[in-house]
Formats: sequence, C-alpha cells, structure tokens
Amino acid sequence: MKATRMFTVAALALVAGRAQAQTALQTVTFQVTAINQIATTGAPSLTINTAVAGLAPTAATSAGNTWAVTCNQTGAKITASIPLAMPAGLTLSATLGAPAGAASAGIQALGVAAVDMVTGITKLNQAGLALTYQLDATAAAGVIASSTRVVTYTITGGA
Repeated sequence: MKATRMFTVAALALVAGRAQAQTALQTVTFQVTAINQIATTGAPSLTINTAVAGLAPTAATSAGNTWAVTCNQTGAKITASIPLAMPAGLTLSATLGAPAGAASAGIQALGVAAVDMVTGITKLNQAGLALTYQLDATAAAGVIASSTRVVTYTITGGA
C-alpha cells in the first residue's frame, strides 16, 4: 500500500510541476454590406442605311455586347435610361439577357425616364450576359448625322 501511495504522490508532483494550458478569447466583428454591381462591355454602333421600298427603314441591331452583375440581395432590378430624348422619328431600344432566376423585360425603348430591364435578381454573380441594342427609324426622321446617347444602367437592391 505504501508503494502505491508513494507512486501516486510522485505522479501528482510531476503533473503539478508542468505549466498549465492558457487560453485567450477575442471577439471578431464582421458584416457584409449590400453589393449591387453592373458592368457592360462592347462598343455598339448602329447605322440605318437600307429599306424595302414602301416600308420603314430597316432597323439596325448591335449584338455581341455583354453585361455582368454581382448582387447579394433578394429581388434587385436593373433599369435603363438615356439623358436626352432621341431625335424625332428615331427609337433606341435595348435588351438585357436575364441571369439565372431573374426575368428580362425584353426589348425596351429607352428614354429619359428609366424603364425596367431585368427584375428578380437574387444573390448571384454572372458574366457574359447578352446585351443587344436596336435603332428604329421612320422615314420622317430624315437624315441624321452621327450622334451618341449614353445609356445609364442602374441596379437597385431588394432586401
């Protein structure tokens, strides 16, 4: 019995001599803010230069442009507008292909009042989406020298 007690006392003395484990705590604060980003690529140029006799001039389209979006909210949408009205007899329209789970409004005539282009954008990032422009003219538009309009795309978040 004495040998067992001495062994236990010796073992306890060894454990007591070692350094005790120590811990530290730190609180980490984090957040992710609303992210709504849109970008476009391409250099669209539209020229109407043909018509079928008896019909309006043939519309010009500019495909091959793309757009991209990153959104971490639910139910965001994209609108489009131009800063100045188009000359009489001309209509500039655009179509944005919809990212996964969203809905494209299809081809929309652009004006100074913003129009919905894509709705229902929810928590995604996607690139290489189709962006197409179309220019329509009536014969009454006449001849119009080269001009430009800056199209403003705006993404507004949901919740």
